Amino acid sequence: MLTKKQHDLLLYIYEHMTGDDIAPSFDEMREALGLKSKSGIHRLITGLEERGYIERLPHRARAIAIKRIPESFEQHEKEPVSAASHARSGAAAPPQNMTAIQIPAHVESIPLCGKISAGTPIEAIRHEGDSIQIPPGFAGTGELYALTIDGDSMINVGIFDLDTVIIKRCDTAENGAIVVALVDGEEVTLKRLKRENGKVVLYPENDNYTPQVYEPNRVQIQGKLVSLMRSYN
Repeated sequence: MLTKKQHDLLLYIYEHMTGDDIAPSFDEMREALGLKSKSGIHRLITGLEERGYIERLPHRARAIAIKRIPESFEQHEKEPVSAASHARSGAAAPPQNMTAIQIPAHVESIPLCGKISAGTPIEAIRHEGDSIQIPPGFAGTGELYALTIDGDSMINVGIFDLDTVIIKRCDTAENGAIVVALVDGEEVTLKRLKRENGKVVLYPENDNYTPQVYEPNRVQIQGKLVSLMRSYN
């Protein structure tokens, strides 16, 4: 999962290295993305490296190896990215240090709506235009969207900081379901839903946190957890 800026930077590096096998300078990257300082490029490069898309080679200037690429980079090819396939198409060969990958024929794109707290509720952060790809049928049917987890209050059920959760949009859920709850119209959180003694209780799955108790009119259900994605890079 990449942010739009990370995606744009990786695409720029990929196209640049396809041409001459040398990574662009940080100044060239900054200008290409319209950033004011190189510190933003440093953060984007670090994010791409942490997610396993690139590798910075030590003791060499401008030494970046592309390890893998998103499916969107190969819109016109259904073959693995390789020197042979590029040669047949007449395109320039990609860098030799790029791992060949098989591009799936079909993926489903769902919106990535921002961060959600798995701790103290935080205001929803929306990124218009961001999306992620999942295999068809991966999360069932219905209107789906994705959120990035921020916090550790659901670790007892295997939901960790920076995981991506897939949510089925709905406005009600059964007792015991893990839901996206909007509190007071301002803050969202991911918790286990319980209705007790006329109250709505949002239960964490971490002994270091306490349940949050609300009047029913303060809580709006915005979706139910149906799947989860995690990167081990």
